[in-house]
Amino acid sequence: MRDLASCLGEYAVQVSDTSCSSYTNNSCITPSFTPSIQNSVTCLYRAILSNQKQMTIAVTWSKTGAGGAASQSLTVNFDVDDPTAAFKINTSSRYFRKSKGSKSLQLRSSKIELLWDLSTARYQPGPEPLDGFYLVVVVDSELALALGDKSREPPSSVSCKSALVSRQEHFSGNTLYSTKARFCDSGSAHDILIRCSGENEGLKQPILSVCIDKKVVIRVKKLQWNFRGNQTIFLDGLLVDLMWDVHDWFYNPDSNDAVFMFRTRSGLDSRLWLEENKKKLLHDEHDRLDFSFMIYACKNM
Repeated sequence: MRDLASCLGEYAVQVSDTSCSSYTNNSCITPSFTPSIQNSVTCLYRAILSNQKQMTIAVTWSKTGAGGAASQSLTVNFDVDDPTAAFKINTSSRYFRKSKGSKSLQLRSSKIELLWDLSTARYQPGPEPLDGFYLVVVVDSELALALGDKSREPPSSVSCKSALVSRQEHFSGNTLYSTKARFCDSGSAHDILIRCSGENEGLKQPILSVCIDKKVVIRVKKLQWNFRGNQTIFLDGLLVDLMWDVHDWFYNPDSNDAVFMFRTRSGLDSRLWLEENKKKLLHDEHDRLDFSFMIYACKNM
């Protein structure tokens, strides 16, 4: 009997196959205007302590403004249902990038310790550091999370299991979004380009193109009528549901937000995001085994 991936692979776009798409790769060429600005990145981790107690850790890097008025912040939240169970550094970009320290806090019956050093962190235009930093979370003397590549003495010799459950990126600007994403631990980082072509490029109707590693995986014409949809792609040996909702771009100027989501799944029993309530998905995300990557895109009028 053929395995599930082989069966579904016939109907999925295989990114690694250069002949997988009949669309021209010209759709992936970056137009003359500048890509949208990445405002914030939130990564949700799930840690399992030695006593089998689970804890969600949300790490958010954000940046607002530009030049001397720019402000950066780092927020670490330890309970998605309790916004007060959080630690935050919020200051100007100049002083934020020299930040270094430690802090302890009590969350119910658990003692949490944070240690961070951003003094030599290296950044690109986005708010998340690339390297030269560390952020460490210790829960009840167990190492729950360690981010960054800067060397330091581990605060605990006992490490618990932790995994990245989801990643969310927020952008604002025009309708060109460029980022990178890794969909499994053994996979490589993939270049993702989302582009909405419109009247300013001589088109009568808007067209949505999503490219991964310079290959078109979806191309949606008449986007104002096809503002929601999904496509299955095959990437790094995984089935990945690619879903979009750009309704508010056309019909809700007060919001003007769009959502793009990539979610890995292990089989047919995993329901598509479009079949679920969006708020429930975000609330229950930490209970899922599959990885979700979401892009929130705010189009400036």
